[in-house]
Amino acid sequence: MPEGTRLNKFLASCGVGSRRACDALVQEGHVEINGKACLNPAQRVEPGDFVRVDGKRVQEKETSTVMFYKPRGYVCSREDELGRDTIYTILPPILQHLHHVGRLDRDSEGLLILTNDGDLSQALMHPSKLVEKEYLVTSNQPVLNEHLDLFLSGVFVEKTRMRAKEVQRLSSRRYRVVLETGLKRQIRMMFQTLGYQVQKLVRIRIGTLELEDFPVGAWRPLEAKEIARLQTNPKPKPARRPAKKAAKKAAKKSARKFAKPGAPEAPSKPMVRGARRPSGGSRPTSGRPMAKKAAKRAPKRKF
Repeated sequence: MPEGTRLNKFLASCGVGSRRACDALVQEGHVEINGKACLNPAQRVEPGDFVRVDGKRVQEKETSTVMFYKPRGYVCSREDELGRDTIYTILPPILQHLHHVGRLDRDSEGLLILTNDGDLSQALMHPSKLVEKEYLVTSNQPVLNEHLDLFLSGVFVEKTRMRAKEVQRLSSRRYRVVLETGLKRQIRMMFQTLGYQVQKLVRIRIGTLELEDFPVGAWRPLEAKEIARLQTNPKPKPARRPAKKAAKKAAKKSARKFAKPGAPEAPSKPMVRGARRPSGGSRPTSGRPMAKKAAKRAPKRKF
């Protein structure tokens, strides 16, 4: 097994950026190992190696992971080409070396994870991990039930199929949406494709770690057990079965209905064609025709 740490992972643990960003830095010639330029992101860094990025030495930092309530109106980026405020303009200096895991767009808010643990970032973002992210979404108008079904089966946006794992209507315009994948602006694009506009979007859960009543703009370090919760999805709920009490109640209600005076008779078993009638009885007949026949047979009286 090769020793040392892959260069891109080493740089990410130093707070240089995400692994992908570090790959680009290495391939563009910004990185040196022991005074020699290195263009291979998979190069192994051994203990004691001297690594520089643009002439400045970088060293691994202690792994740190925090949860942050991203406010609306900030971009998840260190620098924005349009000059918009980024999350790093409101984060304290001690968190500036951490990179955000995934993104929430400028108009969205909620739970955001910041870390310098490259392995954790990979575990939370890789599509094969299927880590759940839960959102509360407010639409500009009520969504039709058939459109909610389309969220589950898939909405095609520019030849890309986007789908949600769960969708639940909370009120006429508020919805709970759970994703396993995180395509760019996925929820907004799905709503927009079907003719709706998202007015508010809040991420409230990643894995089994929930935002709950955490204040807007606040942050706090996560403990090891909370980091584990980030990577664990909730257990699926068992299908609901009708309770015995409800069944008995329905049976009693039906019995009372047929017991009322003037109520329709309870449905009986239909007679099967060709089946024999029970012995000891004859087919019931009306008394009026028999009386007429008897009157015809009786002799007429002369007065």
